[in-house]
Amino acid sequence: MTAPTARRGFTTEAVDALIQRRDEPEWMRERRREAWTTYQELPMPTQQDEEWRRTSLRDIHLEDVELSEDWHAPTGTLLPEAERKETFGGFLGIYDGRRVEYRLDDDLKAKGVIFTDMATALREHGDLVREYFMTKCVPASDSKFAALHGAFWDTGTFLYVPKGVAVELPLRTIVAASLDGTASLAHTLIILDEESQATFAEDFTSPLTGNAGFSSRVAEIILKRGANLHYIGVQHWGKSVHDFHTERVLLDRDSTIILQTVELGSRLSKGRVEAILHGNGATAKLQGLYVEDGRQHLDRYTLQDHRAADGTSDLLFKGVLTDKSRSVFSGLIRVSPEGKKTAAYQQNRNLLLSRTARADSIPNLEIGANDILGCTHGATVGKVDEEQLFYLMCRGLSRIDATHLIVEGFVDPLIEQVPITGLREALRHEIQERVSVLEAQ
Repeated sequence: MTAPTARRGFTTEAVDALIQRRDEPEWMRERRREAWTTYQELPMPTQQDEEWRRTSLRDIHLEDVELSEDWHAPTGTLLPEAERKETFGGFLGIYDGRRVEYRLDDDLKAKGVIFTDMATALREHGDLVREYFMTKCVPASDSKFAALHGAFWDTGTFLYVPKGVAVELPLRTIVAASLDGTASLAHTLIILDEESQATFAEDFTSPLTGNAGFSSRVAEIILKRGANLHYIGVQHWGKSVHDFHTERVLLDRDSTIILQTVELGSRLSKGRVEAILHGNGATAKLQGLYVEDGRQHLDRYTLQDHRAADGTSDLLFKGVLTDKSRSVFSGLIRVSPEGKKTAAYQQNRNLLLSRTARADSIPNLEIGANDILGCTHGATVGKVDEEQLFYLMCRGLSRIDATHLIVEGFVDPLIEQVPITGLREALRHEIQERVSVLEAQ
């Protein structure tokens, strides 16, 4: 059998080929076409746009991205060794766009929980997918890269928890991709019905490669009245990958989310993390952690959008940077006239381990209601405190060990919130190893 010919670039011909290749309902095919039309109509962002002023796309060559149909199955499980003794309610392993591992507890199936890959969900639960996929949360018109995602998405996770069902054990997804000059466009769609609850964690991982890879991810999270979700997403892409992503949650009345993002990989990461509180009494806690070295560049926009009364949001993002890496944080707390009795807090803190690392932090407030409990923000950027280092070194620690201890104390309040023991310890170990290596250089 002749191997499929690899296509280069995101083109009309590539969209048509994708539609012909995949066995999808006509409505999804039409949405892909509409998203591609939207992509063509929207201008490519430039540094003249406020949101992109500090991030350049000059090294992004979408015409060179290879859209290969060739595929080779991985060997062994995708689940990291540190988590193989964990007990999960369900596990989904995806490699280069295809499901390679899957399991879901029978009792969850009996309760009506749906946890599967997007392709299977499209075949078996098409009505649910059709109602929520890029309609209410992240439409294709949201941005240039959201439109590209809507046209070319290739894999992802679908989770639906019925009314009143509590999923006690965490659900876990690993999305692995080769990304050697190729692309990954993973879509996460989570719907929690009224008074339901769940914990969900997903990883995005690829090896170190010489050719630039491309990722465009979207996570749509819809929480109905009284629902409760703890979500964590960890990005482990290789250092040659350009990653664009949006994580957005819609919160109905009295719903609650803890939304954590951890970013350790990629050459460039440009993303949005947003909570839209459109129901009275909704609560959102947004937590972010990023560790950068080399010439990594991370640009993050966050939004706490209070559109209803009695809402509470709390955001804390922390970064550790060294070498010539750079981070950009732009956060907005927005309160509409309907957002009475709102309480919102936003904090971005950055720890610089080298003189050439740079962190820009731009917190913002936009208050349209005159009866709020309080909206505050803050930002810090600083080096490791030499007095703290001196104190620890006087007690027998080397400079490397002292720095390691200070960094650990800086990041641990966020790591401690990770709900899976194996993942939590693996993150601690990885951050410790990176700091130790960098300080030794």
